Amino acid sequence: MSEDSGGHKAPTRRDYMKYGGAVIGSSALAGCAGLFAPDDTGGTETSTVTATGTESETATEDVSYSVTMAPMGEVTFDSIPEQWVPYGGDYADMGVALGHADSMIGIGQPGEYYTYVYEELPGVSVDKDRIEKNDLVEAGMSKELFYEMDSDVHIIDTGMLRNWFDWRDEDIAEISEQVGPFLGNMIFRRSDSWHDYRFYTLYEAFEKVAELFQERDRYEAFKQYHDEFITEIQSRMPPSGERPNVMLTFEGTNEPDTFSPYRLTDKGTSKKQWNDLGVADALAGTDIENLSTDNRGELDYENLLEVDPDVLLIRGHEQKSASEFRDTVLAYMKDHPVGSELTAVQNNRVYRGGYLRQGPIHNLFLTERAAKQLYPDVFGDVTSDTKLFDRQRVADIINGDI
Repeated sequence: MSEDSGGHKAPTRRDYMKYGGAVIGSSALAGCAGLFAPDDTGGTETSTVTATGTESETATEDVSYSVTMAPMGEVTFDSIPEQWVPYGGDYADMGVALGHADSMIGIGQPGEYYTYVYEELPGVSVDKDRIEKNDLVEAGMSKELFYEMDSDVHIIDTGMLRNWFDWRDEDIAEISEQVGPFLGNMIFRRSDSWHDYRFYTLYEAFEKVAELFQERDRYEAFKQYHDEFITEIQSRMPPSGERPNVMLTFEGTNEPDTFSPYRLTDKGTSKKQWNDLGVADALAGTDIENLSTDNRGELDYENLLEVDPDVLLIRGHEQKSASEFRDTVLAYMKDHPVGSELTAVQNNRVYRGGYLRQGPIHNLFLTERAAKQLYPDVFGDVTSDTKLFDRQRVADIINGDI
């Protein structure tokens, strides 16, 4: 990243909230002791909450708590963040699920944060115009934007900052000290060599965000509903021997000729619905590598024909409906001299592949869609209006009616 030289050394308005006046002079990195000591033990982590106060103080107490998450380690907060910024739609969706949509002030790549699903949840919405004004990626992850946002916490994996945006340890320390700490872990895939610290499942990461916002009750209610929903779906699935094998790819054009491959065995959160639905990875036993920072290889139709999956999933079309996808992408493949030979094309089993970064709300919608894509005889065709989970119940949890 380019060097930003703004001379931003004065304490921000929230330094005193996060660190306390006495702490700033000795350690403005309060809560960031793990900045250069990643927590990669993989063991069970706990969050501690400590209340402090004396009789001479006002009726309100200073309540500090910490959240421990790799790679940052333990991060301490003196109050719940009033403004926050996630990198992607996965953590953005977690914040919305916990009732903190109104305090989200920015995001990376807002075009890949799919908020239209909230329209089906009464009383749930996101002011996307507001967060789009602070597009981290469009700004080149400029430190200047971080100063302008003045966020209490940045839910961004610092490994991404180093490896995707050329941030140095000094840059991370500067923003942590002068603006707000970092928290977060890249969870959507597990194929990047630089990510040599602990990974988290979707609900493990969601629990960390719940600790951040002190929303344990909402988290527990959401997890309980999710578990019941998945159990119900799985109870209706056909036996394993009758399930299709699946190939997951990315290609965002309406006339695809090459495809970037994903391995379902990668177990990143972007594959959660496919793993929950018990399908076999069509790439198992091949030497085709998963898409990653280091591997940007693509496959052509001849490569796909060698694998010839029962179901082909293509990411990059999440603004299309199921019918629009069929009328554009699938229609093109049916007319392609080689693509038309694919079993999935001939059987009309080419579908949208889901979001790269999905949070807990997204996951309910994507699992519903995937169940209909994979098992239409059981759950209905993907173009149908069949609903497999209770929108009102999910909205109630988000809105605090637990």
